[in-house]
Amino acid sequence: MISFHKPSPESIRPFLAAQATLPFSYSAVGATAATPPVGYDVDHTRIKLGEGEFVFHAASDALRRWEQFRLGWVEAWSPVTPIQSGEVVAVMGRAIGMWWLNACRIVYVVEEPGPISKFGFAYGTLPGHVESGEERFLIEWNRQTDSVSYDILAFSKPNHFLTRLGYPLVRRSQKRFGRDSAAAIFRAVHPTHNDHEGRKDEMIPP
Repeated sequence: MISFHKPSPESIRPFLAAQATLPFSYSAVGATAATPPVGYDVDHTRIKLGEGEFVFHAASDALRRWEQFRLGWVEAWSPVTPIQSGEVVAVMGRAIGMWWLNACRIVYVVEEPGPISKFGFAYGTLPGHVESGEERFLIEWNRQTDSVSYDILAFSKPNHFLTRLGYPLVRRSQKRFGRDSAAAIFRAVHPTHNDHEGRKDEMIPP
C-alpha cells in the first residue's frame, strides 16, 4: 500500500488483518537459516556491538522492541508485536515523497544458549509487500572471545511494478537500511555513544 501520508494505526490494522490470512509471497521460506536461494539479491550486514553478557541481553531486548526499525524513515508497526513465529507486522518506509506500507510474518525465532549464544528472528514477505523475500536479524555472543555481534541477512526481489521500475533506488535503500539498522542497535546498547564510531571496520558491506 502506497500513500503520500504516513499510514495511521487505523489504516494499518485492517491491512494486517487481511494479510494475516495469506501465504508467504515466496517459496524459499526459512532459507535465511541456511543458504539464500538463487535468483534473489542478497544483503549481509554485520557489526560488533561490544563484549559480554550485558551487551548480549541489551541487544536482544532491543530486537524484542523492534529498535532496528526506529530509523525515522523506516518504522515497524506495531512495535509491541511479540517475537513469535506466525506474528504479522507492518514495515513502513518513506521514499521519493511517499510512504510504502508492507506486510511481513515472522518465520522463525532463534534462541540458542551455548558456546555461541544467539537470539533473533526472521520474517518473510506477504503479498502486501513491494518486495518478495526474507530477512533475518540475529544477535550472537561468542563466549570464547566474549564478542557480541549484530548480523542481518536478507534475500529479496521486486514484487511490485514500481519497485521493478525503480530498482536501483530500491537497492540503495536496502543497503542504507542495513547500515542504519546496525547503527540503531548499537545506539540501543550504547546510548551515550555516537552510532558505531570506531567500529566501522567491523561492518560487512551489504
